[in-house]
Amino acid sequence: MTSHTDINGRGRRDQEEVAQVRVFITGASGWIGSAVVDELLAHGHQVIGLARSDASAASIEAKGAEVLRGDLDTLDVIRAGSEAADAVVHLANKHDWANQAETNRAERAAVQTIGDALVGTGKPFLVAAGVAGLTPGRAVTEADPNPSHGPDAPRGGTENLALEFADRGVVPVSLRFAPTVHGDRDHGFIALIADADRRAGTAAYVGDGEQRWAAVHVQDAARAVRLALEQASPGLIVHVVAEEGVPTRAIAEAIGAFEGLPVASVDPAAAQEHFGFIGMFFGMDLSAESSRTHEVLGWTPTGPTLLEDIAAGAYRA
Repeated sequence: MTSHTDINGRGRRDQEEVAQVRVFITGASGWIGSAVVDELLAHGHQVIGLARSDASAASIEAKGAEVLRGDLDTLDVIRAGSEAADAVVHLANKHDWANQAETNRAERAAVQTIGDALVGTGKPFLVAAGVAGLTPGRAVTEADPNPSHGPDAPRGGTENLALEFADRGVVPVSLRFAPTVHGDRDHGFIALIADADRRAGTAAYVGDGEQRWAAVHVQDAARAVRLALEQASPGLIVHVVAEEGVPTRAIAEAIGAFEGLPVASVDPAAAQEHFGFIGMFFGMDLSAESSRTHEVLGWTPTGPTLLEDIAAGAYRA
């Protein structure tokens, strides 16, 4: 492959010369995972998708990918999938907001298992992470380390755990996703906010609504994951972020305009009463820069913006 030097001194590969690889993906039938499977298959890669249900298995198989039955608790299956592939993309998470301790435990165990399976192989290991809470008061950059370590940290401290495998013959890459990976029928955070607004009869924002949320369209996110896989280097941190920060008041106004709801502020103390658990996040500034990612990967997002998706009915009831 032809190599080029990027702004961080890493080698970039000509896209037309990228080798086709066999990729094991956890969360392959999820919102982001489904788009990543499509993207990888469209570019000639082979995919093994972890599936915990008959419906997930059917969805993965229908795309033309191989199915491996299991979940985050079947660590022997996760290890086997990792060993059988040329690279691993870990996207699955239990997201049990009522039992964060269990979510963190399962996440850490899965990442540890994958990392151990790849020791000494030089295989890429891409792990999902986030931008939330890393640098309160300013937009987080790719150069900012994650201050969370250990099993009790958010996501079980798995971003740092995965990056530690760079010293053990693995090529770990952190995929820091924007808090909203949006698109038609997205069922993530913005969908929860829109549902709460419909129940309350008011499209709300917290406080002055100046908090900003980073955002990326799901197809742009899938392309960033593929490029990160194809250009993986040990310790690479990728910000899967197209918009640095959309004001939460603008998000509320877009939901209100589409749903025909009045728009109003809610006191931070009442945010969870209106929104449920997501209220604690909607009152936070979750902005992030991604200029280094754009330069390193040669990635230019082209999808609709978050406000355009809301206006087009992506979060309709």
